[in-house]
Amino acid sequence: MSANPSLFISHGGPNIVTDDTPARDFLKGLSNLVGRPKAIVIVSAHFETGGVSVVTDPNPGMIYDFGGFAPELYQMVYPAPGSPELAQRVAALLDKAGLAPGRMPQRGYDHGTWTPLFLAYPQADIPVVQVSVDPDRDARWHYAVGRALAPLAGEGVLMIGSGHITHNLRAIFPVMRGGAPVDKAMVDKVEAFTGWFAEKLGAGDIEAVLDWKAEAPYPAENHPSDEHLMPLFFALGAAGAEAAGRRVHASRQFGFFAFDAYLFGPQAFETP
Repeated sequence: MSANPSLFISHGGPNIVTDDTPARDFLKGLSNLVGRPKAIVIVSAHFETGGVSVVTDPNPGMIYDFGGFAPELYQMVYPAPGSPELAQRVAALLDKAGLAPGRMPQRGYDHGTWTPLFLAYPQADIPVVQVSVDPDRDARWHYAVGRALAPLAGEGVLMIGSGHITHNLRAIFPVMRGGAPVDKAMVDKVEAFTGWFAEKLGAGDIEAVLDWKAEAPYPAENHPSDEHLMPLFFALGAAGAEAAGRRVHASRQFGFFAFDAYLFGPQAFETP
């Protein structure tokens, strides 16, 4: 079985499922890009623990971890099964790498997991195993988590990091909810930041990417906190050593809420 590329997506708010946007269209066409995997291992920015934890739940429920959205979003269900067997394999690989994973016997799907999968694989028949981020750990640590799980790519498992390439909610909420004007300076900072990542990931400059807080332009303006970027480093590590990344989607809402997505690994540069 050929190895799957790994994937980073910007998952948006839960309304990505219902709003007619380019980001929604991209996620709806995701299976055309990466095919149908045997199983999915997903790291969501909304699943935070100290250290790394793996969900072993065979039947995860739903987590509606949001407020103020349309009522129908609170009725949606994504009934994909978990996979205790794959979860134990994930935990064993993390143990082997010295990362001392926790096992979580019960946890539902947060919106960083269920909304993109609802669009990409609506049949909800692919087993899903969730792995956490640690908001107190850096890019290199999350990259190491991905590297530990890289062997799964050759076993038919699609590894997804679900976060956001930019995530300054303090800037976006006044525009989204209050009709405040778009800050042109913020648009420029987002373009500089996302363009830097596209350049460095495309060149396979892993060291620069892992040192993003020192080398990327406007890191604090794009990520006042780091957790939504950490899934990108997981996905990069999951592609194996010396992986490069291809930006496969780039759209914006309100001029500066960026929805970039990347494929990682040699397969990422193959023509679909």
